[in-house]
Amino acid sequence: MTDTFTESQASVLIGTAEKMIDVWNRLTPEKQALLLARFGSQENALAALVTTQLVAPAKS
Repeated sequence: MTDTFTESQASVLIGTAEKMIDVWNRLTPEKQALLLARFGSQENALAALVTTQLVAPAKS
Protein backbone atom coordinates (compact mmCIF):
# COMPACT_ATOMS: atom_id res chain seq x y z
CA MET A 1 0.00 0.00 0.00
CA THR A 2 1.31 3.42 -0.95
CA ASP A 3 0.39 6.48 1.08
CA THR A 4 -0.16 9.59 -0.98
CA PHE A 5 -1.06 13.11 0.00
CA THR A 6 -3.08 15.71 -1.82
CA GLU A 7 -1.35 19.03 -2.49
CA SER A 8 -3.33 20.55 0.37
CA GLN A 9 -2.40 17.80 2.82
CA ALA A 10 1.26 18.01 1.79
CA SER A 11 1.22 21.76 2.31
CA VAL A 12 -0.22 21.39 5.81
CA LEU A 13 2.32 18.70 6.66
CA ILE A 14 5.23 20.81 5.45
CA GLY A 15 3.93 23.85 7.32
CA THR A 16 3.61 21.86 10.52
CA ALA A 17 7.14 20.51 10.16
CA GLU A 18 8.47 24.02 9.61
CA LYS A 19 6.69 25.25 12.75
CA MET A 20 8.11 22.35 14.77
CA ILE A 21 11.63 23.17 13.59
CA ASP A 22 11.09 26.83 14.47
CA VAL A 23 9.90 25.88 17.97
CA TRP A 24 12.96 23.68 18.48
CA ASN A 25 15.36 26.37 17.26
CA ARG A 26 13.87 28.94 19.66
CA LEU A 27 14.54 26.73 22.68
CA THR A 28 17.67 27.32 24.70
CA PRO A 29 20.38 24.66 24.42
CA GLU A 30 19.64 23.75 28.04
CA LYS A 31 15.93 23.19 27.30
CA GLN A 32 16.81 21.16 24.21
CA ALA A 33 19.14 18.98 26.28
CA LEU A 34 16.47 18.43 28.94
CA LEU A 35 13.88 17.45 26.35
CA LEU A 36 16.31 15.11 24.59
CA ALA A 37 17.15 13.45 27.90
CA ARG A 38 13.49 13.00 28.73
CA PHE A 39 12.11 11.95 25.33
CA GLY A 40 15.14 10.31 23.70
CA SER A 41 15.03 12.08 20.34
CA GLN A 42 14.30 15.47 18.85
CA GLU A 43 11.28 14.04 17.04
CA ASN A 44 9.77 12.66 20.26
CA ALA A 45 10.48 15.90 22.13
CA LEU A 46 8.83 17.97 19.41
CA ALA A 47 5.85 15.65 19.29
CA ALA A 48 5.43 16.09 23.04
CA LEU A 49 5.64 19.88 22.71
CA VAL A 50 3.10 19.96 19.91
CA THR A 51 0.74 17.62 21.76
CA THR A 52 1.01 19.76 24.86
CA GLN A 53 0.04 22.82 22.84
CA LEU A 54 -2.88 21.01 21.20
CA VAL A 55 -4.41 19.84 24.47
CA ALA A 56 -3.61 22.95 26.54
CA PRO A 57 -6.59 25.12 27.39
CA ALA A 58 -6.88 28.19 25.20
CA LYS A 59 -5.36 31.31 26.74
CA SER A 60 -7.72 34.24 26.97
